[in-house]
Parts: sequence; C-alpha cells; structure tokens
Amino acid sequence: MANVLANTARSIVTSRLSGGGTEPKQIGWGTGAGTAATTDTTLFSEKALDLSSTTGSRTAGTSSQQTTTTTNDTYQVTGTLTATGAGTVTNAGLFDNSTIGSGNLYAKSDFTGVALNISDAITFTFKVAYS
Repeated sequence: MANVLANTARSIVTSRLSGGGTEPKQIGWGTGAGTAATTDTTLFSEKALDLSSTTGSRTAGTSSQQTTTTTNDTYQVTGTLTATGAGTVTNAGLFDNSTIGSGNLYAKSDFTGVALNISDAITFTFKVAYS
C-alpha cells in the first residue's frame, strides 16, 4: 500500500499560493491494480460511481485545515462516494477538476480491494501534512 503526494501537486500548491488554480478536493476512485507513485498523473482505471464507466464526474470533498504537529500544518479532504454499480475499488485520489480523465492529480493512495455492491458507500479522508 502506498500513499503519495504526486509530483503534479507542486504546481497546484505554487499556483494556489500565487492566487490562482483550483483547490484539489475532487475525489476519484479506480479499479485497477498498481502501487501509487509520485510520478503518477492518473488513477489506476478511474471509474465513475457505477464502477464501469470511465466518463462522468468525481465527488467533491470537504476540505479543512488540521493540526498534526504544528497548528494547521495538514490539509484534509473528506468525502463519501456511493456506488451506483458493483465492483472492487483499489485506489483513490484528489484532483483539481471534477471531470474524470482531466485535471491534475494532487494525492493518491492504493489499497487492498474493497468490494462494493449498489448503494454501498466509502468515506475517504485524505490528510497531507506539511512538515
């Protein structure tokens, strides 16, 4: 299992610091196998909520600042995705765009597959601590 801050996150952060860009709080999920790496720009087989289509929208999460070591040193995004089809989710990520197949990857995580049936939900919480 790997949790990574993608290389493309650097451009998102510097853009946001200079007053531009879009906050990376769009949550996507994928069904493919692989180990997350900082060089990744997409998920492994990103899918829509039906777990079969590769087009559609990601789910907007709710962002906040949290404290891990120093006050407000952690960016956190939480969101719940509810399956409209059946399948196994193996990875998830944060993007700066809501449309599947577009935008920049900010953070990515891979994990042991979670089998979902229609109407099953997963809540993802991404925490990126700056230290």
